[in-house]
Amino acid sequence: MVQLSNEANSETLPQFYTNFIGGKRSLTSDEIEILKKSNKNSDPTWKNVWVSCDFDASLVSGCEIHGFLVIGSLSKITLKYHDLALTAGLYDSYLENVVVGDNSVIRNVKYLSNYKIGSRNILFNIQEISATNHSKFGNGILKEGEPEKNRIWIGVGNENDGRSVLAFEKMTTADAYLWAKYRDDECLQRRFIEITENSFSKELNTYGLTGDDVVIKNTTLLKDAKIGDSTYIKGAFKLKNITILSSEEESSQIGEGVELVNGILGYGSRVFYQAVAVRFVIGRNCQLKYGARLLNSILGDNSTVSCCEILNNLIFPFHEQHHNSSFLIASILGGQSNIASGATIGSNHNSRAADGEMYAGRGFWPGLCCDFKHNSRFASFVLISKGTYQNELNIVYPFSLVASNGSYQPVTIIPAYSFMYNMYAVARNKAKFEKRDKRKIKVQQIETDPLAPDTLQEIEVALRRIIELTAEYLVNLKNKKALEAKKNYGLRSQELYQVAKDFLHQNQNASFTLNDREAQKKYGAIIVKPVKAYKMYRRIAKFFAVRTLCEYCERKGLSGLTKDEIKKISEMPLFTEWVNVGGQIIPQIRLDQLFEMIKEQSVDSWDSIHDYYNGCQAQYEDYKVAYALNILEKLYSRDISEFTPKIFNGIIEDVKIANKDIYDATLISRMKDFDDEFRMQTFRNAREMNAVLGSITDNEFIQSMKSQAESLEKQIEVLFSNLI
Repeated sequence: MVQLSNEANSETLPQFYTNFIGGKRSLTSDEIEILKKSNKNSDPTWKNVWVSCDFDASLVSGCEIHGFLVIGSLSKITLKYHDLALTAGLYDSYLENVVVGDNSVIRNVKYLSNYKIGSRNILFNIQEISATNHSKFGNGILKEGEPEKNRIWIGVGNENDGRSVLAFEKMTTADAYLWAKYRDDECLQRRFIEITENSFSKELNTYGLTGDDVVIKNTTLLKDAKIGDSTYIKGAFKLKNITILSSEEESSQIGEGVELVNGILGYGSRVFYQAVAVRFVIGRNCQLKYGARLLNSILGDNSTVSCCEILNNLIFPFHEQHHNSSFLIASILGGQSNIASGATIGSNHNSRAADGEMYAGRGFWPGLCCDFKHNSRFASFVLISKGTYQNELNIVYPFSLVASNGSYQPVTIIPAYSFMYNMYAVARNKAKFEKRDKRKIKVQQIETDPLAPDTLQEIEVALRRIIELTAEYLVNLKNKKALEAKKNYGLRSQELYQVAKDFLHQNQNASFTLNDREAQKKYGAIIVKPVKAYKMYRRIAKFFAVRTLCEYCERKGLSGLTKDEIKKISEMPLFTEWVNVGGQIIPQIRLDQLFEMIKEQSVDSWDSIHDYYNGCQAQYEDYKVAYALNILEKLYSRDISEFTPKIFNGIIEDVKIANKDIYDATLISRMKDFDDEFRMQTFRNAREMNAVLGSITDNEFIQSMKSQAESLEKQIEVLFSNLI
C-alpha cells in the first residue's frame, strides 16, 4: 500500500526541504527492493527518500544516496538538447540532500549536494555541483554570524577600492554608478549597503538552485551557483558563488573552459571559450568570449568583450572591445564605446599610487594602439587618433577628434569633427544600437541618440570654451575692441566675452588656431578650425532644439507651436544639468531628490529606486522640451517672448540647412567607402565591390534617413508659423 509522507516523516527533514514534499509520498516496499538492487543509500530504511505518485523506480540506478532525496514525477521519457538525448532518471551519481523536479535526468554527476534541481533538467557528466548553507550566489551580503571581511566588494572605477560597490541580483549600471560616484555622501553610502542587505535573508539555510529546462554537461565545478530557467552550460571549468539570470525568452549560455567567480550574469548573456570573470556584474544580452578577462568590473547591457582584459571598470551599455591586445583599467565609460586593438587605458606610471581614474562620456572611441594616463576625462563621442598620450587629458569638446603630436607637444583637437567629417557614424548611432538591443525586458533605460541633453550640455560647455579662448586670442592679437573691453572690465568680463562672440559671428571665414592650456597637462592643446566648430556646434544645438519641439508637437497632435503652447512649455520644470546614469539621462536635481528620499527611507528598496528611474523616464520627453526651449533662449541671449520674426525665420533657415546637411554629410561620408580609389583597388570591378559591400543605394539606413529628413523638413516649415 502506498504511504504518503505527512507531518510525522517531515519532522526529520531540514527546514527548507519541508517546502518541497507537499504531495510527495514515501517509497513502497516494492520500490525499495528495486532501488536496493541498483543503488546505495546511507539510510537502510530508505525513509529519507520522497517521491511523486507517478514515480518509476527503475529509472534510478547506480546512485549513492546520502541525506535526503525528493524526486518529482519520473517517467521513461527522452530529454533532448541539440545532439544530446538522454532518458529521464538518476544514474551513476552521488546525491546528498537533493530535490529533483519533474522528469529530469541526472547522469554521471560525481557529487551533487544541497541542491534543488528544476524540472526537465539535463545534468550530464559533472564533477561537482554543491552549495553551502551560507551561499550568497554572488550577492555582496553577509550571512548570520559572518565577519565583515567575508563581504565581496567590486572595486569599480578605482584600483584602491575607493569606489567599490556591492553586487546584487537586480543591479543595473545606473545603480552601480550612483553608488560609485557619490562617495562624499556618507549617509547615502550607508543606505545603499542597508538596502542591499535588506534584500536578502541572513539565515544559514541556503541551497543551490537550477531552474526549469536547464542543461549542464561536461562541467568540472559548480559551487554555490543559482542557475535560472533555460540556462545552457557546456564544458565550463568553474562556476562559484554566482547567479546566472536566465529565462525561456532570454536564455543565458556558458561555454568551454569558462570560469565565473563571485558575480551576477544577466539575462540572455553568453560567456564562451576560456573567458574569465571574477567579482563582476554582467548585464543583459552581453557576450564575454575568446579568453576575455573581466575582473572587479561591471559591464552594461548589450555589450561584447572578446580576448582582452578589463580591470576595475564600470562600463555603461553598448560597449565593444574585441581585440587581444586591448587593456582597460580603473575607468568609468559612458557606454556606446569601442576600444580598438592595442589600447592601453589607465597607466599608473605618472603616480606613486594605484589610485588613478579615467572618465569618458558616451561614444568614446580611441584608435589603434592609443595609450592614456590617469587621470583623464573625455566628453561624449570623442574620437582619439592613434598615438601615445604622455600626459593627463581633459577634453571638453564633444564629437571632437584628438591627435597626438608626440611627446612634449600640445595635442591637436578639432571640435565638432564628427559633424564636419563623419556624420554617417553620428547619424547611424541611434538606429545601430536600437537594432542591437535584443533585451526582452528593458529594466535599464538607455539613451542611444547622440543628440540628447547630456551631449547638448557638453556642446554648451564647448561653445563657452571656444568663446573664452577666442577672447584671449583677440587680446593677444591686439584687437581694438578686445583690448578696450579688457582694460575697462577685465579678462574674464562679460563684455570681453561678448566681443569674442561677435567676432566669431562676424568672421565666419577666419582661419586661426586657439591654445587651450587646460586640455592637456603641461603642454595644452591646439584647437583647430574654431570658427567652423563654433558655427557647427550652434547649428547642431538649434537642430536638437527644433527637432525636440517638432516631436512635442507631433505627440500633442499640433501643426505648430502657439503662444499658449510656449507658455505651457515655459511652465514645465526646467533642468539644465544632466547626468548619464548608467545609460539613462536624468536631471541632477531629480537625482538629488532621489538621494534625499533614500536617506529619509521613503525609498527603501532597489525596486523602488528602479521605479524612480522609470518615473524620470516617463517625464523625460517633457524635460527635453523645456530644455530645448531654454537652449534657443541662451543661443539668442533673450527670452523666447522677445524673439522677432527675423529670429524665428533665421532659426528655421538654419535648421533646414542643418537637416539637409546632416543627410548630405551622412551620404557623403558613407560614399567615401564606395568611390575612394584605394578602397576600390582590391576589387576587379564595381560589380564585385557591390557584391561584397552592397550598394549604397540599397542601404536601408540611408533610405530611412532620407525619409526622416523629408518629414522633419515639413515639420520645421510650420513649427513657428503661428508665432511669426
